[in-house]
This record gives sequence, structure tokens and C-alpha cells, in this order.
Amino acid sequence: QVRLVESGGGLVQAGGSLRLSCAASGSFATINTMGWYRQAPGKQRELVAVMRDGSTEYGDSVKGRFTISRDDAKNTVSLQMNNLKPGDTGVYYCYANGVKVVTVVQWRSRWGQGTQVTVSS
Repeated sequence: QVRLVESGGGLVQAGGSLRLSCAASGSFATINTMGWYRQAPGKQRELVAVMRDGSTEYGDSVKGRFTISRDDAKNTVSLQMNNLKPGDTGVYYCYANGVKVVTVVQWRSRWGQGTQVTVSS
């Protein structure tokens, strides 16, 4: 079982910054993919940023403004969000996949409970 717990959401004015953090806990050896998705009201969940196998992928709308980082020793992933825009408003979900339990890698999406980010204009 893997548990993902996010922190760091809140209300910020446009142009401001926020930092989100996610900690994974449970009985596992390693996690291949960790990252962030978000969902705005009335819209589908979309990719923000993920890290896997040493590489990084960003959603087009956040490139150049958001930076993802991981600490595999602590099983954490963070998202530094700069120059926030009202369009960044939504619930941000921590994501994990490729969880290795003993010798078996489980390829199944796992999600945190989400943290609200609201950017005012």
C-alpha cells in the first residue's frame, strides 16, 4: 500500500509563487514515476509535471514557470510554481506509478487526496 500526502496549496495573487510537496509512505522499495496533475472545475485532469527514469516532462502551459524535483531517499516530490496565473487554479494531485514492492513493479496509477491552489487576478 502506498499513501501520497500533499501539502503547500493555498491562495496567491497572480504573479506570485507557491511550492507544493508530496510525501509517499508505505511498504515499497522504489517508485519509478512521481509527479503532479491538476484539475480545474469543469475540466479534465491534466499533466503538470512528472519525473521518471531520470527524465522530466512538463505540461505545455507550465513550461518555464514550474519546476519539479524529487528526493528519492525521502520519497518526496516537490513542485515550485512561479509566475502563477489565474488559469493555474485547480486541485493539484500528487501522482505515482511503477511502485516496486519486494521484487515486483506495480504499474498502477496512485493519487494523493489533492491540494487546492487558487490564483487571484
